[in-house]
Amino acid sequence: MNIRKCAIIGCGFVGATTAFTLSGSGLFSELVLIDINKKKAEGEAMDINHGLSFRKPMKIYAGDYEDLADCSLIIITAGANQEIGQTRLDLIKKNVEVFKSIVPKISAVNKDAILLVVTNPVDILTYVTWKLSGFDRHRVIGSGTVLDTARLKYLTGEYLGVDFRSIHAFIIGEHGDSELAVWSSANVSGIDLDGFCAASGRCDGMKCIYSIYDKVKNSAYEIIERKSATYYAIALAVRRIAEAIMRDEHSVLPVSAYADSHYGINDVFIGIPSIVGRNGVERVLDIPLSEDEHRKLLESAETLKEMINQLDI
Repeated sequence: MNIRKCAIIGCGFVGATTAFTLSGSGLFSELVLIDINKKKAEGEAMDINHGLSFRKPMKIYAGDYEDLADCSLIIITAGANQEIGQTRLDLIKKNVEVFKSIVPKISAVNKDAILLVVTNPVDILTYVTWKLSGFDRHRVIGSGTVLDTARLKYLTGEYLGVDFRSIHAFIIGEHGDSELAVWSSANVSGIDLDGFCAASGRCDGMKCIYSIYDKVKNSAYEIIERKSATYYAIALAVRRIAEAIMRDEHSVLPVSAYADSHYGINDVFIGIPSIVGRNGVERVLDIPLSEDEHRKLLESAETLKEMINQLDI
């Protein structure tokens, strides 16, 4: 296993932008790009390579599944794009078929890597990847609600007039329409969000803050309407997860992880705060939830399970 070797499967908007982002991260010395269109992967590798004199040296090339044998991290971004007016769950059947052609090829050459799924609907496809790969569930991770949480922090910080990095809050559940914001434990550098909101004079109670959730939930749809796809922010979210893994940070991130009796949820991958390090998901955390938040999380999990039960995997 080459700890500094990574692969990206799928060189569309998200895959290519992720490759470009990782090329400047300093995390890897070797990056393999795989796409059903080999020329597309070659072109992306060439384009990124031509800028490496401005970055740290590394090897980037278009490869085949055999090149995955010693990869420590394999990122899957392949799949159909989300179209205008289409929900993430609308993508499921088409992308499950795509994964049936990809995942067995991975596990045939590498059974020790960490698999990071980014393709939507990410929670369901992370479950599909786990089932198809035969990997330990801790080494199969979805990007989950890491990006949604970043959006929540950004928009809340903008509204309150405070550095969004000082906002501590989570979006959890499905990376999609049934996700929820955990407002009950949200804070600004330790100050209860309700108290900070009142003291700031920028809002009339928490009702104004709650409306931010709708902006978070609809962000992807609005971006897709304007420019057909989202890729910059998710690429940075993938980089953040990769950092936690490669640097063995034991960071708490709301990745899509396997729930085993957490919050009363079983046998589903869902966005929940988890400790992430070199071995993947080291531990799922049961953060405090209000009664209403717990109910919504259970409903979100049920939405995912209903879809999973319809799949042939």
